[in-house]
Amino acid sequence: MRQLILDTETTGLDPQQGHRLIEIGCIELIDRQVTGRNFHYYLQPDREIDAEAIAVHGITNEFLQDKPRFKEVVPELMEYLRGAELIIHNAPFDVGFIENELRLVEFPTTRLSEICSVTDTLVMARNMYPGQRNSLDALCKRYEIDNSDRHFHGALLDARILADVYLAMTGGQVSMVLETTLDSWGGGSAAGKGLSHLDLSQLRVVKANADELVAHEERLVAITKSAGKCLWVV
Repeated sequence: MRQLILDTETTGLDPQQGHRLIEIGCIELIDRQVTGRNFHYYLQPDREIDAEAIAVHGITNEFLQDKPRFKEVVPELMEYLRGAELIIHNAPFDVGFIENELRLVEFPTTRLSEICSVTDTLVMARNMYPGQRNSLDALCKRYEIDNSDRHFHGALLDARILADVYLAMTGGQVSMVLETTLDSWGGGSAAGKGLSHLDLSQLRVVKANADELVAHEERLVAITKSAGKCLWVV
């Protein structure tokens, strides 16, 4: 399963008013694991950036003067996106800007839905937490994800944060590997040798209390609603 956590920065809020992409960043996940094969470009928009936008992302006109234009990176971008599931927070905004850029350069494919699927984490969050704040910052606070480095918005930085948020929203870690050191078990790795050699009578069992059991059940319901299934629900 190949998923791409995607975010963009722009010169303003509306491509219909001539605003353009100035940064695009993607984090690749394969089977919910970050691969390090990211996609990131700053782009020359051939227009001025609104002062309000600069206040949000800190990207200036001077910084972008020597950056490539969208038409120079679009073949690489489309090949990178092909066949993946895009994970985007407030997807209509980013998708609208990317598709506008595709139209401007007259790229053969102008709709992302023709090459990949899109999942909107803002829609997911609103379904999971109706009536609550569901901005990326609010979700970071809810899931206790550190975003203290986020002094400005940035496409790659926000994609990295969204990757943590998405994994937390959809159940966090999906496969657990029991691995212990030689010192902790007195010889050999439990992951490599199995558990038959361990004296299980020495293990302490900590049982969940009533509040923890209720929280666990609520979590399973939330995972089922967002992902369509939950491995722990029979």
